[in-house]
Amino acid sequence: MTHTETEITAELVGHLIRDQHPDLADRPVRLGARGWDNQLWRLGEDLAVRLPWATESADELLRKEYAWLPALAPHLPLPTPVPQRLGAPSERFPRPWLVTTWVPGTPADRAPVTRGAEAADALAAFLTALHRPAPADAPAGRDRGGPLTDRLGHFEGGLAETVRLGLVDDPDAVRAVWADAVAAPAWTGPARWIHGDLHAANVLTDDGTLCGVIDFGDLCAGDPACDLAAAWTLLPDGTLDRFHRAYRPAADPATRRRARGWALLRAFGGLLIGEAGLRGGPGGKPTWGPPAHAALRRLLATARP
Repeated sequence: MTHTETEITAELVGHLIRDQHPDLADRPVRLGARGWDNQLWRLGEDLAVRLPWATESADELLRKEYAWLPALAPHLPLPTPVPQRLGAPSERFPRPWLVTTWVPGTPADRAPVTRGAEAADALAAFLTALHRPAPADAPAGRDRGGPLTDRLGHFEGGLAETVRLGLVDDPDAVRAVWADAVAAPAWTGPARWIHGDLHAANVLTDDGTLCGVIDFGDLCAGDPACDLAAAWTLLPDGTLDRFHRAYRPAADPATRRRARGWALLRAFGGLLIGEAGLRGGPGGKPTWGPPAHAALRRLLATARP
């Protein structure tokens, strides 16, 4: 199924709620946001309904959030959407869906961080709390948190396409960042919980700093460097050192080098998805382009930490 096969409307969401969770049926329904995998519909003031609409993998990701996030969320210092109910596939909507808590704020791709010191501290505290050892039965990442060498095809494809579109001016400098990242020693510690998808559209801001983290569909166990990439992709210039001082336990040089590789992949994704939006492609997000350009600039301007 893709977003072209089922039109998600307030009427449909209201029907699903009345049919499966009638105790919530008196709450008004209004559109919250259309994301890459899911649509988000407000359900009253403090709840939301997340429905997969654009990718087949979204079903599995919603079930994973429902299974794991309620136990993790109470330990995290930033608000997160906590799953409350799991909606079953039905004739009207043949896919699972979630009722979650609503987290107020504006995605950072539309309201970037301006209070860098506060945001660096908030991000470090959040990742410190999240990156604890994961249990043996924790989900493995689809393509997050493993060795960077497994992502060579993504790097080569992303670089070729961004160069073709004129989005990268110095491919040799980009290759140097990547070569240094993949040459870094691999993660040998215990697999840790990671968010797996910390880009600007999945972090909320208010008054210039971070106020929430959303979309835990890629939650998995793996190398924390995947999440530490956010220091380059989310925070403004001049805050990198403060972030690393606040994050505990302090990331070793090899982990920081791998994080730069993950940040590079994240920047490619933002550039290409942003460009797809500017060209009118389905699912494109024009607001993803500017933070990706900024992240790429920071990666090329900073020496190896």
